[in-house]
Amino acid sequence: MKTLKGPAIFLTQFMADEEPFDSIESMARWASGLGFVGIQVPIGNPAFIDVARAAESRDYCDDLRGRVGAHGIEITELSTHLEGQLVAVHPAYDGLFDGFAPEALRGRPAARTEWAIEQVKLAAAASRNLGLDAHATFSGALLWPMMYPWPQRPAGLVDTGFGELARRWRPILDAFDEHGVDCCFEIHPGEDLHDGVTFERFLAAVNDHSRANILYDPSHFVLQQLDYLAFLDIYRERIRMFHVKDAEFRPSGRSGVYGGYQDWIDRPGRFRSPGDGSVDFRGIFSKLAAYDFDGWAVLEWECCLKHQEDGAREGAAFIRDHIIRVTERAFDDFAAVGTDHAANRKVLGL
Repeated sequence: MKTLKGPAIFLTQFMADEEPFDSIESMARWASGLGFVGIQVPIGNPAFIDVARAAESRDYCDDLRGRVGAHGIEITELSTHLEGQLVAVHPAYDGLFDGFAPEALRGRPAARTEWAIEQVKLAAAASRNLGLDAHATFSGALLWPMMYPWPQRPAGLVDTGFGELARRWRPILDAFDEHGVDCCFEIHPGEDLHDGVTFERFLAAVNDHSRANILYDPSHFVLQQLDYLAFLDIYRERIRMFHVKDAEFRPSGRSGVYGGYQDWIDRPGRFRSPGDGSVDFRGIFSKLAAYDFDGWAVLEWECCLKHQEDGAREGAAFIRDHIIRVTERAFDDFAAVGTDHAANRKVLGL
C-alpha cells in the first residue's frame, strides 16, 4: 500500500488580479501559509506559467520549480480544463465557450479547435519538463445537447460522436505517451465523458489507449446520483488523479437531478466545502490507500455558501487529517508463527 501525497490545491478558483492571487510565486507563498505542500496549475495565465516556453525549455521549468519550491511547494500537475473543453464543442455552445479562447479565434470554431489541441499537446511536453507524470483536462463535448433521449436520437449518432471525439483526442494521447505523461479526464457533467459508461465508450474508441485515464472527483457523482465508492472499485486501474471536492444532493417534490435551471444555491445538487457536504471521504481515502494510489490529494474548492479563503484554510487541514499513512506491517504480526511447507501440511493433517 502507498500513502497519498498532499495536501495540494487547484489554483483556478483562486486566481485573481490582486495579491496574493496574481502570480505563481505569491500563490505558492499563500498556499504554504495555509498548510498546503502542492499546487495544481492551469496553463492559461502567463503570470503562472508560459506553457510554450515550458514545453521547450527545461531550464525555464527548473527555474519555475525552484521559485515555487522556495516556499515549500511542489507543482503537482498542470491543467488544461478550458483548453480540453475546446477540443470538442457542439455548435450550440460556440458562443458560450468562445471566451475560453484568445480573442482572435472567437467566431472561428475550426481554428479554435486546432489551437486547443496544440495547447494540450504543449502541456504534455511542459509536464515532462517539469518532471510530472499526470495531467488534468476535460474531454469536451459533441453529444451533451443530446444527453437526454428526447427527441429520439438518430441511429448511430452516439457512435459517430464518440468516433469524432476519439479522432481528435488520439493524436493528443499519442503526444502524452511520447512524453510519458498520463492524460487524466475529469469525469464531469457537460463533458461527453461524464460517467463510467461514457468513459468506457471513449476508451474503446481510442483502442484502450494507455494514457487515457481518469481524474476522480466524487462531487460530480453525487450530483448524478452515481455510486462514487463503487466507481473506485471498477476504475481503480485508470484513476491517476484525485480532486477533493464535496457536494450534497437534497431532492424535493419540486426539483431533482436536473436542477430546474436554478442557481447553485437553490439546486438540489450543489457543491460544498470539504466536510460540509455528504461525500464519504473516509471511505474514499481508505479505498485509495488500499488500491495503492500514490498521487496527490488536491483540493478543488467550489462552494455556493462559504468564502473561498475559509474553504482553502479548512481544506488544507481536512485533507491532511484524511490522508492515511499506510502501515508497513500487519496489525497481528505479534501473533505470527514461523513455519514451512512441511509444517503447513501437518497443520492440515496431510
